[in-house]
Amino acid sequence: MTDLLPTTRTGRPAVLTKGAAPPADPPGKPGPTVARGTRRRLGPGRTLPFGRLIGPVLLIALWWAASASGYLDPRILSGPGSVISTASDLVATGRLQDNVLISLQRAGLGLFFGVTSGVVLAVAAGLSRSGEYLIDGPLQIKRAIPSLAMLPLLILWLGIGEEMKVTVIALGVAVSMYINTFAFLTSIDSRYVELAEGLDLSRAQFVRKVVVPGSLPGFFVGLRLGVTSSWLGLIVVEQINATSGIGYMMFQAQLYAQSDVIIVGLVAYGIFGFASDAAVRAIERRALSWRRTLAG
Repeated sequence: MTDLLPTTRTGRPAVLTKGAAPPADPPGKPGPTVARGTRRRLGPGRTLPFGRLIGPVLLIALWWAASASGYLDPRILSGPGSVISTASDLVATGRLQDNVLISLQRAGLGLFFGVTSGVVLAVAAGLSRSGEYLIDGPLQIKRAIPSLAMLPLLILWLGIGEEMKVTVIALGVAVSMYINTFAFLTSIDSRYVELAEGLDLSRAQFVRKVVVPGSLPGFFVGLRLGVTSSWLGLIVVEQINATSGIGYMMFQAQLYAQSDVIIVGLVAYGIFGFASDAAVRAIERRALSWRRTLAG
């Protein structure tokens, strides 16, 4: 038995008989760049406990060093020491806690109503063609309209009270939840639907065994974006005709050029945003533990 090897430089195929040694490489031909038996690592590497805190800690260290070396003008941007002292005074007077609780209540209500309505609309549009025709178009139009552009109309309809503020937050969250949940739901492989029909599953069983597992990754993507949208909407509504909240506290500090109070409000927003995103990530890892992804 003979095997044909690649053509040599003479143009004739080299014939290798059984038991004969393979031809040597021509002189000057470079060898393989990767040793045999080794495997190149292409993934992002191992995860570190609390590794996501490295970036914020480095940012704070850079801020502290720039302030201590005199590169930052305290009239424009207060240093970390001044911000910590101001935060302690706000906590001692109870002003920070009161505003934080009101902001958390607004963001929580807007997130709850937004997540609920977004998921319900995504399921209604994803499981029915008539639902898709009726729901998807208006939601896509709302996605193209910024929430700030709707503020005058919402103020005209709902006034400047808590209903308007919660509605603005809920609208932003609902769009994020709908877009991502609907996208993953409609991308479920049709073979699973055919299998469910072949097994004669009921509508409730089909939703529980096929729709929920297939759309759950999109739900968590939408939830993370929705949490971010809730904080962004909160910042906007608390600086428009508000009498309480972190945004109101920052707006009042702007009138008196108190940059340290403004930084305290920004840090509060950042801490809540980072902590809420980390909580959603933890829930996602537990709920989707069956997946093996680059996230680890």
